Order: sequence, then C-alpha cells, then structure tokens
Amino acid sequence: MHAIDLVIFAVYMLLMLGVGFFFLKKNKNTDDYYVGGRTMSPWHVGLSVVATDVGGGFSIGLGGLGFTMGISGSWMLFTGLIGAWLAAVVLIPKVSKLSQDLNLLTFPQIFGHHYNKHVALLAGIISAIGYLGFTSSQILAGAKLASASFVELDMNMALIIMGVIAIVYTVMGGMKAVIYTDTIQWIILMSGLVFIGLPLGYTAIGGYGAIEQTLSADYLSMTNLSWQTFVNWGITIIPIWFVGMTLYQRIYSCKSEKDAKKAWFIAGLFEWPIMAFMGVLLGLFARVGAEQGMFEHLGYETVASLDAEMGLPLLLRTVLPVGLMGLMMSAYFSAIMSTADSCLMAASGNLLTDVFGKYFHVNKSDKSILRTSQVLTLVVGVAALILATYMKNVLELMLYSYAFMVSGLFVPILVALFIKNSSSLAAFSAMLTGGVVTLVLILTSTELPFDLDANIYGIAASALVFFTVNTVRKNRR
Repeated sequence: MHAIDLVIFAVYMLLMLGVGFFFLKKNKNTDDYYVGGRTMSPWHVGLSVVATDVGGGFSIGLGGLGFTMGISGSWMLFTGLIGAWLAAVVLIPKVSKLSQDLNLLTFPQIFGHHYNKHVALLAGIISAIGYLGFTSSQILAGAKLASASFVELDMNMALIIMGVIAIVYTVMGGMKAVIYTDTIQWIILMSGLVFIGLPLGYTAIGGYGAIEQTLSADYLSMTNLSWQTFVNWGITIIPIWFVGMTLYQRIYSCKSEKDAKKAWFIAGLFEWPIMAFMGVLLGLFARVGAEQGMFEHLGYETVASLDAEMGLPLLLRTVLPVGLMGLMMSAYFSAIMSTADSCLMAASGNLLTDVFGKYFHVNKSDKSILRTSQVLTLVVGVAALILATYMKNVLELMLYSYAFMVSGLFVPILVALFIKNSSSLAAFSAMLTGGVVTLVLILTSTELPFDLDANIYGIAASALVFFTVNTVRKNRR
C-alpha cells in the first residue's frame, strides 16, 4: 500500500479513537455507557443498527457468497429486511414500553421481569457467549481484509491490530461512541462502495461482456440456491432481531417507540436491497478477476487456491489507485469495527448486569460501576481476539454465533412477550435444551435430515421442552 493510502488509513483510525476519547469524558453512568442516555435520534440508531447487523462480517461474507454463487447470495440479507420490519411491528411496541417503565439496560432483564432471576442469568450467559463469538468474527473479517491489503502483514499481526483498535475506542466511549462512529462508518462504507468499489471493479474486469464470457449463467440468476439454504438463512437470521442484545440496547436508546420503529424501517431498507447487492456484486467481480488471472502476481494462480472471502479485498487492492485505496480500506474497516464495537458492548453489558450484577452493583457508585463496565469490555475484547486466532471462516463463525443464541433464546422470549403466566422452569429448561442441542450438533458436525441447519433442530427441541414442562406445571396446580 502506498504511503498516501497509509496516511489516509491512519488518520481515519485516529479519528475513531478520538470519538471514543471524547465520550470517555461525557459518560456519567451506565445509562450513558450502555444505552446512550436514551436520547438517540432514529437516523443515528437506524444507521447504527444496519452497520452493526451487516457490518464487516456480512460485508466480507457477502463477498464470499458472490464469489461462490453470484447474485443469489443477496437473499441472505433479504431475511434481514424481514426480521427488521417484523421486529418493528411486533416487538418494539412491547419492548419500548417495558424499557420506559423499568429503565432496562440489557435484553436478559426482560427474562428477569417475566420469569425469574435464574432464567435471566442463563439468558445473560447465552447472550454473552454468542456475542463473544460474533465479536471474534468481526476481528477475523478485519484481519482478512488487512492481510490482503498489506503485503507485509500476516494474519496474526492483522488480528492483533484490528482487535486492539476496536477494543480501545469501545472501552473508552461506550454506546454513544458506538452509535456515532457507526453513523460515520456507514456513510463512509456506502460512499466507498457506490462511488469507488463498484465502478472501478466493474471497469477493471472488463464490464458485463467479460462477466458473461467468464461465468456461467447461474451467477447472474436470482434462483441459484436451494430452498434449504434460504430456509436455513431465514431461521438463523430473522429470529436474531428478536433476541439480539445489540438491537435491544438500541431500542432502549431511542427517545420513543415511534423513533425506534422508524429506525428499524430505515435499517431494513439499507440491508436489502442496497447492501445485499453491493456485497455480492463485488464478490462476483472478484470471481471474474480470479478467473482472468488478476491475482496471480499476489500468489493466487488458480481460483481453487483462493479463499472465497479473500476475493473481495484482493480485488480492491488490485484495482484501486493511490489515495482511493486508503479511502476504500477505511470504508471496509469501518464496517467491521461498527459490528465489533456493538458486540463488545452487548457481551460486557450481559456480564455486568445479568451475570455478575449482584456482585458489581452492591454499594457501588455510578463512577465505580462505569469503570467496571469498561474493564469487562476490555476482558471480553481480549477473549474475542484470542478466539479469532483459532477460526478461519468469517460467515461460518457469525452464523454459528447466531444459531447458538437463537436456539436458546427465541422460544422463551416470544412466550414471555405474548403469553402470560408461563413457567420459569419451562423457560430455563427450553433455553438450556435449545442451546445445548445446537452446540452439540455443530461441534460434532452431525449430518441432519433435509440439509437443514442445527439451530432449526435446536429451536424445535426448545419449543418441545418449553410447552411440555409448562403443561406439566399447569396440570399440577
């Protein structure tokens, strides 16, 4: 990378750290740190939601899908639009009212309100583990991008650099820093993709004619996927809008129910079609470039030798001129950090409030609790960085993290919000069953009927256990 690009990139990173330092002095208590003082505007929150949900992991992951299957990969984020709009209509009216009444800080506190403290504790543990994995996926995405962009940088060093930057400004600034930097980062990413990445990538590979000559027609078809794949994406991604701690924190940070709904509608539209097609098209361009031998000088002589998720960053590194390379890299690192910071906040919030709350909150001042929050955020960040060193595939790690959270939390939260007087034992048993079933199926690589994902069976097991235990408890009364 040229010195000019390095300067642009370094200035951007310093600006992000500056935002964190600015809000370090502004945060007075845990309300400020975890939910932005409950005063955030819908546009800031909406852009933060989509930046967090799509982020760098899905950006790099979508590039990988475009590389392997073409524009049909965009259907993955169509499930994000469905989830966002469903949550706006069904979930937000109930959660926003609860937040105002109870001053909620975390998602598992809802379980404590509807069930009991043991259920809330387990929900906090499941959520914290899930977001630990999700944070790792973002750090890994950043490392892949960095190692493809900087010739001298190996993957492990890239992991350390990306992890340290994301962790430091999140620890300092809390939710306000996260939401404001998300807004900045999303604007940079969208501008970079629209005005730099897509047109230069399209021109470099030779335009539409080159795409038609190089790839099969399947790559330009919207039906180049199986129904099982679409169902797996839907069952994994749609429910996360109902169990995602990062999303609940943003509902709590809005001034009103109306503002929260507006933010979710904004987020859905940015997910699909805008971001979905941008990501897969860049991945498709990278596939054409790889087939043409564009990356041979970088050591990738065949398509088979190239990790699909590395195609997009290699394309950008190859086609972008001096100056624009620094801007585009800043755009993608923006997306990655916008998700990593939110996941860090979610996991540390779970630990502080839901898992260790009774130890950290007793006879402590707001300032002391705030410092504890920052220490926990640092600990979670370091753990996520260590986990990232053992993983290889960004999208796989993200979907595994989603699957674990969804299978454990989805059924109990729906019952809590829409069915009265349900058993706490039923909720606890269902959460434990769903999470364990999914985890065991994933870790053992069990072949499942109909090629459906493990979390579908985890959700089914969770529902079966919940309603069985709940029925038995009612019959005993």
